[in-house]
Amino acid sequence: MGLLTILKKMKQKEKEMRILMLGLDNAGKTTILKKFNGEDIDTISPTLGFNIKTLEHNGFKLNIWDVGGQKSLRSYWRNYFESTDGLIWVVDSADSWRLEDCKKELKSLLLEERLAGATLLVFANKQDLPGALKADEIAKVLELNEIKTHHWQILGCSAVTGEKLLDGVDWLIGDIASRIFTMD
Repeated sequence: MGLLTILKKMKQKEKEMRILMLGLDNAGKTTILKKFNGEDIDTISPTLGFNIKTLEHNGFKLNIWDVGGQKSLRSYWRNYFESTDGLIWVVDSADSWRLEDCKKELKSLLLEERLAGATLLVFANKQDLPGALKADEIAKVLELNEIKTHHWQILGCSAVTGEKLLDGVDWLIGDIASRIFTMD
């Protein structure tokens, strides 16, 4: 039995996933995490480090790491890459001014060796705001169709209303599970 097989069998018993949530500051990462966890979202301040939530969902234990997105914190993102099964990239759909910066940061992440096997979910957040770009428009700007190294999906969502958050997490879990967990 190879090491990969042993590791897969160990993960199978645990049914545990490590999910890293990144994006530029003010994209809505913490709001998404709190909304998904059923917490109050009325008072949220910028994340100056990271938040970790462990949730049970669809029979899986999800360890979700929400890391601050300010420019001064982005160099620390690499400290969180180890053993990441899924990457949620959150985009502020109403902030078209920073989409180029968003694309540059995402492309840089996808080159990281320690994120090589991670499934990518892009949340085009803030769809409830006037002037928000649709998910397909954001996919075009971020050049998602050029990504051949990761399984990916983009979904328009709203952290405030909760729209499409469950759909996105369900897709992410399904994709990770199909890659990582052995079906005995």
